Amino acid sequence: MKAKLPKAGDERWRLASHARIIVYEADAGDELITIYDCGVAQKPPIAQFIGNLVRVRPPHELERTQTGYVVTLEAGGTLVEQGEDHYVIEERGAGAAR
Repeated sequence: MKAKLPKAGDERWRLASHARIIVYEADAGDELITIYDCGVAQKPPIAQFIGNLVRVRPPHELERTQTGYVVTLEAGGTLVEQGEDHYVIEERGAGAAR
């Protein structure tokens, strides 16, 4: 369910400033990735999908939990699909000519 994320090109989606990404690590190795526009807003998630978040490049806070981790972006970013179910978060504008 990435359809609600604003497109930033082929296999690229814009993430809001202060977006919060909650990653639940499953025993099988896949991750359930849930994206919220803002960590403090009481809104439902904007996206949720199965995949692997392999890298976060923009400035962010990382909090480990018992079931995975939470990433809070400081100034937004771009979610980029790197291959089948593998994703990175790049700084805005990075690699836009893909």
